[in-house]
Amino acid sequence: MEMEDWCFSREDWMDNSLAWAAQNGHEGVVRMLLDQDDIEPDKPDEKGLTPLMRAAYNGNEEVVRMLLGRNEVNPNKPDLDGQTPLYKATRYGNDGVVKLLLGRDGINPDKPDNHGRIPLLWAACFGNEGAVKILLCQDDIDPDEQGEGGQTPLFLAARNGHSGVVEMLLGRNDIKFNRHNYDGDTPLLVAARKGHEGVVKMLLGREDVDPNKPNRDDQTPLLQAVCSGHEEVVKILLGRSDVDPDRPDWYGWTPLLRASNVGNERAVKLLLERDEVNPDKPDKCGRTPLWWAASRRHKGVVKLLLARDDVNPDKPNKYGQTPLLEAASNGHEGVVKLLLARDEVNPDKPNMYGETPLLGATYGRHEGVVKLLLGQDGVSPPGRPNQVEHLVCF
Repeated sequence: MEMEDWCFSREDWMDNSLAWAAQNGHEGVVRMLLDQDDIEPDKPDEKGLTPLMRAAYNGNEEVVRMLLGRNEVNPNKPDLDGQTPLYKATRYGNDGVVKLLLGRDGINPDKPDNHGRIPLLWAACFGNEGAVKILLCQDDIDPDEQGEGGQTPLFLAARNGHSGVVEMLLGRNDIKFNRHNYDGDTPLLVAARKGHEGVVKMLLGREDVDPNKPNRDDQTPLLQAVCSGHEEVVKILLGRSDVDPDRPDWYGWTPLLRASNVGNERAVKLLLERDEVNPDKPDKCGRTPLWWAASRRHKGVVKLLLARDDVNPDKPNKYGQTPLLEAASNGHEGVVKLLLARDEVNPDKPNMYGETPLLGATYGRHEGVVKLLLGQDGVSPPGRPNQVEHLVCF
């Protein structure tokens, strides 16, 4: 700090000195300053921070004890964000300060800040197990309180992978374990999305946790785990007989469609092991798992799907675009070879606008694909191509 920053009047110097000493845990200085007649021990700065708040968030227990001994100090006084000293202590995991504050009469352990977040929410969010344990022992606390966005302590702990906090909260009988936030995400769904395997196992250990409960977009925990590429979570969920492995979301995307789209071979294998999974099930635009794998050049996934008897290798989307046409138009030679090896695939099949695989490859200047197609029976060089309208299906 520059010297001129300390050029205050005596009154300002005294107030700022107390805040500085409280924040840094200088007990002797705090004691001397509190003995001055003209000191205001509870005076906030421009941010609304009092000396007690500064001592609380830095975990200076003895300073907190001294300040609490002054009648002028209000232990419930909030800063400009509505956060009290207890809120600061729980946020930064200062368990000793939390105990000191809760030992005072009149302390509200459930007081929210300006955003509706109670101290327990912050403690759970940051995995401060000691603070969570202390707060849960309070009679006047709601362990299922929803804060900003409808997030509960359990939701935040699950989202951030704090298994110790999750375990404590799961031991309560006054928490709704399937309670969702404003987006419809449950603790299980958000844990699956983030790939927190231990938390997922804990939540699934509760009989009252619904493993198929979807969010607002009809996306299940399994679909979220597939989308995020968390294969171990996918394996855990598919190990449950009560998990629906083929449930589509609002857009018609099943877990297999998502896995095929991103080329996650292990997830595709796991999903194909379940009898309930339809490997040829399309989305709302008629695009099958094979169509997406061919489109994205995921050769390994294409092989897995073509090995199935119940997959139609020539099935078009709603605009007549077959997997071969899509692969040819994008220059995916390896995928084109695999598809051409199947007798069911028509190498000259056009879409609804008259575009054939050869025409698509020609437009894209994919010479290797053009050569492969010209080597097929029934495929002839196109005449002068007409203007083709490319329609993107959302």
